[in-house]
Amino acid sequence: MSADPSPAPGPDAPVPTCYRHPGRETYVRCTRCDRYICPDCMRDAAVGHQCVECVADGNKSVRETRTALGARAATTATPVVSYTLIGICVLAYLAEIASTQVVRDFMMVGLGASGGLPVGVAEGQWYRLFTSMFLHQPPQGGSFGITHILFNMWALWAIGPSLEQVLGRWRFLALYLLSGLGGSVLLYLVEPFDGAVGASGAIFGLFGAFFVIGKKLGGDVKPIVFLLVINLVLTFAVPSISWEGHIGGLATGALLAVAYAHAPKAHRQVVHIGASVAVLLLLVALVLIKTADLTSGIA
Repeated sequence: MSADPSPAPGPDAPVPTCYRHPGRETYVRCTRCDRYICPDCMRDAAVGHQCVECVADGNKSVRETRTALGARAATTATPVVSYTLIGICVLAYLAEIASTQVVRDFMMVGLGASGGLPVGVAEGQWYRLFTSMFLHQPPQGGSFGITHILFNMWALWAIGPSLEQVLGRWRFLALYLLSGLGGSVLLYLVEPFDGAVGASGAIFGLFGAFFVIGKKLGGDVKPIVFLLVINLVLTFAVPSISWEGHIGGLATGALLAVAYAHAPKAHRQVVHIGASVAVLLLLVALVLIKTADLTSGIA
């Protein structure tokens, strides 16, 4: 390799030009391939300069940094998914305040043909299984009022970014949505005539995942255990709380976290995708079976 810049050639030698721009004279060479490069083609290196192609080749040999569970570390610095979910829930809550019809139209209802409830999942409104996880009890809706969304959003803000960082965005989003869906499905299976709203199923799923992943990575899980125990006590002590949503979300989140945390490194991506799809298919199958049972009873 030659020094950078190269000494000027003798008086009879042709003036060197950039290998990428033949019309530009230059006396600087790439410290890696030794070709002449003009200022537009120079890239700073540890010693001297390198050409564009050598820099690109060097970057190919640099392994991308990943988290302990396989997420790309470069994409998890800002918890975009966590903040987006909080934003959606807050916007939905503002819509509820503006019109109580929002809750009636999008709350979780299994079968609303009786009891004065709106049309439900069994009657074709499957979206309620998902939309209910972004709604919360409005201020005028009962004893909890605004504390319902405040606690859930605090929990999402407190533990969401940590999970998103280690899982990556798509795994974290799958965990959240499938946990919320798991809560809705258990409510549908056990109490199809009851109505419910809240992100609590998804939040409990995050609690379960935080515990499983924390244990796997050797972290301190005592705070999450304490928080989980307190919330489980409240779940069964307060009659107006849907225990089905909480337990369904907790079980779904913990199950997914086991697959995410314990997948063999060589097949991690396949296992993570497969586990997410399998859980979704299981929940869909349970809904289909329950729907068939309910609608056959009506017929």
